[in-house]
Amino acid sequence: MPDIIETTQPDEQVRALDRLVGSWRVTGGAEGTVTYRWMEGGFFLIQDIRMEQDGQPITGIEVIGRERSYGADKPSEDIKSRYYGSGGDTLDYVYELDGDTLTIWFGEKGSPAYFRGTFTADGDAMTGRWNYPGGGGYESNMTRIG
Repeated sequence: MPDIIETTQPDEQVRALDRLVGSWRVTGGAEGTVTYRWMEGGFFLIQDIRMEQDGQPITGIEVIGRERSYGADKPSEDIKSRYYGSGGDTLDYVYELDGDTLTIWFGEKGSPAYFRGTFTADGDAMTGRWNYPGGGGYESNMTRIG
């Protein structure tokens, strides 16, 4: 069996997602709360989701970080996530933070379905939009509540 490669510190791009840590009120096409917290070790950010969209509950967790499969000699280039929903859904995303702009690509980086939002100067709010192929999507804004 290959040796497990130990990394002692999460990289800067993963740690930059620290600005998401805390609880947020989400408004727009989906409404509710999300809470981000670090998993012990700091390599993965966990998001707890409790929202509603079009009268349907959206409840689940998302694990965000770099993939490092057993035997891999290094972590994935992209920061990836997987959402696990209470209804059995599993959805994959790629996170990209560039300055104050967060892009969450659905599936893979460069996908035509994505969220793009911008943090306010104080970091306590984000305005953004989910964009879907063919011009669909909806506004999605977050305000820190804790």
